[in-house]
Amino acid sequence: MPGSRFVQFARPAESLARSLLGCTLVRVTDDGVRLAGRIVETEAYCGPEDQAAHSRNGHRSARNEVMYGKPGLAYVYFTYGMHHCMNVVCGAVDEPVAVLLRALEPVEGIGRMFVNRAGAKPRKHPLRERDLCSGPARLCQAMEIDLGLNGLDLTSDKRMWIEPREEPPADVVNTTRVGIGEAGEWVEAPLRWYIGDSAHVSRR
Repeated sequence: MPGSRFVQFARPAESLARSLLGCTLVRVTDDGVRLAGRIVETEAYCGPEDQAAHSRNGHRSARNEVMYGKPGLAYVYFTYGMHHCMNVVCGAVDEPVAVLLRALEPVEGIGRMFVNRAGAKPRKHPLRERDLCSGPARLCQAMEIDLGLNGLDLTSDKRMWIEPREEPPADVVNTTRVGIGEAGEWVEAPLRWYIGDSAHVSRR
């Protein structure tokens, strides 16, 4: 049964980004396999004033329309012609703010995640469990998250939801976001959070 009804999504992106640490993202695949991972790394994107956000300067398009929806929607986008990334919308309707899920610690369906992440090409190094979801594109590949889930309601949909954490993580690091290019002062904004003692964080 989806447990995300206990997660309060309607809040500032900075607050949600931190509060999602330790929660569990659950994905039930089309063939009924349950995949789950503990959220260990997030980034906040703070709306039109945030020059690193897809909604910077009020930009609105078919690609980012879900960002303008209600809190608790999954905003999934395709980038670089090969990767999917997933965000959780948290602003009011027409307030385009969201939190990017950057890394998970796999907890269920790990065998299926290895299959999803293996790919068709031989690998130079063996795939490790810590490599499965350590990065936004990796976690989407491992969890079978693609554009078909864009706009999904995490508060009610049985295909994907977020289960609340039992208690806040003790070791939380707050730092700058990863891969932010020409975004002015927003490059240095401390809008990334991760669990400091987790081996599954994308980078430190």
